[in-house]
Formats: sequence, C-alpha cells, structure tokens
Amino acid sequence: MMGNLIKAEFRKILTTKSWWALLIPAAVLAFAFAAGLGYIANEFGNILTSSEAERIASALGIETGSLPMGLLAVGRAINMALMFAVIIGVFAVAGEYSKKTITTTFLTAPNRAMALTSKMITYISWGALYGLAAVAAASLGILLGVDSERLPTASQWLGVAGASVLAGALATLFGVGVGALWKSVAGSVVTLLLYMLLAENLWISVSYGIWGNDVAWMGAVLPNGALNGVVGAIPAEVFGASGVRVPGMEDDFAWFLQNVAGAPGAFSWWGSALIFGGWVLLFFGGGWLVNQKRDIT
Repeated sequence: MMGNLIKAEFRKILTTKSWWALLIPAAVLAFAFAAGLGYIANEFGNILTSSEAERIASALGIETGSLPMGLLAVGRAINMALMFAVIIGVFAVAGEYSKKTITTTFLTAPNRAMALTSKMITYISWGALYGLAAVAAASLGILLGVDSERLPTASQWLGVAGASVLAGALATLFGVGVGALWKSVAGSVVTLLLYMLLAENLWISVSYGIWGNDVAWMGAVLPNGALNGVVGAIPAEVFGASGVRVPGMEDDFAWFLQNVAGAPGAFSWWGSALIFGGWVLLFFGGGWLVNQKRDIT
C-alpha cells in the first residue's frame, strides 16, 4: 500500500509545473552565483595579508597560490539554491490544502499517518535531486571563474556533493513541515523567504557586530544558519576557519571566511546537520501531529 501512495505522490509532482519551475531557477542561481563569487574568490589572495595566507596554506600543506578558493564559492552558491528545495517542500501539504485535494489524499490512504509518511519519503527524494542539481550547477560555475589550481580536490568536491544532497533532503522536509503547519503556500513561502534570506542573516550580522565572537554560535543554531552550515562548514573547515581552527587565526577573520562560505558560526558540517535535523523534527513533527486531527472538509 505504501508503494502505491508513494507512486501517487510522484505522479502529483510530475503532473504539475512546480517541480521544474523551481528546479531551473535553483540551478541557474547556483551557476551564476558560483561563477560570480568564484571570480571574486580567485582574486582573494589580494585581500588576504601574506601572513594570513601563508598560515592557512601551511595548515593545508599547500602553496599559497593553490588555496582552493573555488570551494568557498561552491558552498555559498549551493546554500542560495537550496531555498528552492525548501519551497518545493511547502507544496507537499500546503499545496494540497490550497487546491482542495487534501481531502482525497487523506481519504484514499488507510490513515493520515501513512499519507504523510509517503509524502516524507517522496520529498526526501526530490530534495536530494535539488541538492544534486545545485552542486552540479555550482561546480560548472566555478569552472568559469576559478583557476584550475584553485579548484577543489576530488575528495573536497565529493564531500560538498554529499553534504548538498543531505542538505537538500533536510531542506525539503523542513518546508513540508512548515507548509503542513500553516496550510498556506503563499504565507509559508513569503514568511520563509523573509526570515531565511533577510531577518535571520541581518540579526546574525548585527549581533556579531555588537557582541562579537560571544554570539557567533547563533549562526550555527538558528534554522537558516544550521541549514547553510551543512554545506558551508566544509569549505570553512578546509580553510581552518571552523571546527579545528588554524592556530593564530583571528576570530574576525574566521568569521569572515565562514561568511564567504555561507556558514557564519558553523561548528562542523555534521553538527549543522544534527542541529537542522532537530528543526526538521520540530516542524515536521508538529505538522504531522496537527494534521492527524485537522478538519479537511
């Protein structure tokens, strides 16, 4: 029975325009952002002081001119694109409420728990697809703007690719939970965009400007920062700005590198995944509980 429910969910997605109408701009944004930021990152050596550059390069065991600047651009570009993964998740339940099809969905399933489980499994798959598209487009983007010696290594790229797939799946489930709680596509999407692209980033930057490193942890625990850290913490860690820090690196410079990678305050990629997973459980679990008894007539 679950297999039939999952097939039905895939048919619902594939028979609408929303999946590709969101996937295409996500890929274009990742490509454009990676190409633009990659060009800037390629000239990053002119911004770093010689001592800072040498310290990072020494910790990585490479020459200063071979710092993997493209990795910073990939991380930030993927994080921007994954907002579309959150949005596609909103459509899972909120879209059905908007189209008045939720009644049929719940009545044709043995119970609401199975209906929501089928949506969870289906949208994990779609989130992973968005993560793959984001890393593929971002990788093509940095090829345009970054010198070959400053591109990520194979192991670094594979790490980012795996993290992007994981982040895409989690981002989509987060969107499913928000949409399930709210029931409104427009309300959920607008609120998420305002919060994740503006409000939280502004608060993190302002608070760091006022209180400095004492509040750097906020970027790692709030929803958007935790999601961004799943991918962005990897380039930050490679540059010694997160996790195990390069000895002697100043807090402000580490914060700057984390910001460039799109993960200010991140502890580590796996720590970010666990923290954001907690947010997913909170919202998805809340949506699950609310929809067990919600009136669908």
